Amino acid sequence: MPATLAPTQYGAITKTFHWLTALGIVAVIPLGIIANDMPYDTAEQLADKARLFSLHKTIGVSLFFVALARITWAISQPKPAPLHPDRKAETLLAEIVHWLLYGSLVLVPLSGWVHHAATEGFAPIWWPFGQNLPLVPESLILSEFAAGMHIVFERVLIVSLVLHIAGAVKHAVIDKDDTLARMLPRGRVTTAAPTRPAHSLLPPVFATVVWAAALGVGSLFGVYSKSNALAAQAPALEQVQSDWVVQSGTLGITVGQMGADVSGSFEDWTASISFDDTIADGIAGTVDVEIAITSLTLGSVTQQAMGADYFASADFPTARFSAEIRTTDTGHVADGMLTLRGVAVPVTLPFDLMLDGDVAQMQGSTVLDRRRFGIGTGMTDESQLAFEVGINVDLTADRSGQ
Repeated sequence: MPATLAPTQYGAITKTFHWLTALGIVAVIPLGIIANDMPYDTAEQLADKARLFSLHKTIGVSLFFVALARITWAISQPKPAPLHPDRKAETLLAEIVHWLLYGSLVLVPLSGWVHHAATEGFAPIWWPFGQNLPLVPESLILSEFAAGMHIVFERVLIVSLVLHIAGAVKHAVIDKDDTLARMLPRGRVTTAAPTRPAHSLLPPVFATVVWAAALGVGSLFGVYSKSNALAAQAPALEQVQSDWVVQSGTLGITVGQMGADVSGSFEDWTASISFDDTIADGIAGTVDVEIAITSLTLGSVTQQAMGADYFASADFPTARFSAEIRTTDTGHVADGMLTLRGVAVPVTLPFDLMLDGDVAQMQGSTVLDRRRFGIGTGMTDESQLAFEVGINVDLTADRSGQ
């Protein structure tokens, strides 16, 4: 069997690409469906779910590169002509399906890869080249949009694949011609080669229209955004009186999951701060911080974090940190109680403070043990979910509040 294409059949390289791609599709689509439907109520279930998703992603990325190689090879090799060029409508439909297949084999894994790269956490790709993509920032909005596109393009791929297989079966069973035999590993072709038809722009144009229509349907069904799918609505925090009014700031959180750090932040929180910067030693003020738990974004595990085994946001929508601010000869410390999931735990937050007139800049960090708050009690393996959780605070406050 020749490596390159012949007038009557496909060559060995093309056949290898075809059946390798088919094997990848047969594996990757069921893996994604099964992994997506798997529960993750226990540590064992979460680990199994993550492994299947990692396998799904790894095969998907591999399939992406195989598809690129296959398309590059196909462009360099003129393929055999249709055996029934007189059936113009059937030939056009077959060409459209081929364009949809080629395009989907690139778009499906690429959109999934963008979804993975735009967020942190859960089920890494099993390879040594990192998890990010050039020009793809970490963004929950981008990740959700790419996830929606991944779903839409996958549906187009599945429909195209069904049509492709149906066409091959029709040629083999009804027409009894050599169309399928030309692609089989040891297929024997006896039909004389017809003249190749001239290339037409209609198939790629129609394929583009199908993709655009599919994306439009996806938009109608709202698959590009899941931001409203939190476990509970974020509570409206009341305005607080404060001697120092926060003008800007970040309340960040870092957790270790599956051997990787996953970082996020709470978008909605209030702080009532009193502080006397003239006190050089001892209690210099107080701070009272209320946090809307469902305002947390934590990469791909945001929704999971809201669940009953973790933050339990439906039952405990807010957390509170109330502390005294002490000034020492080595710096500043906020010493108080953090109430989370209805559990109050003593917490010490050392921080650096820079004062410039009526403007204060504060940066602090501490480490908490999630188990003390009853978070993830079923996750007893630190390789799956670390016990220690990093807290980072960075804010700018104005004494005048102007």
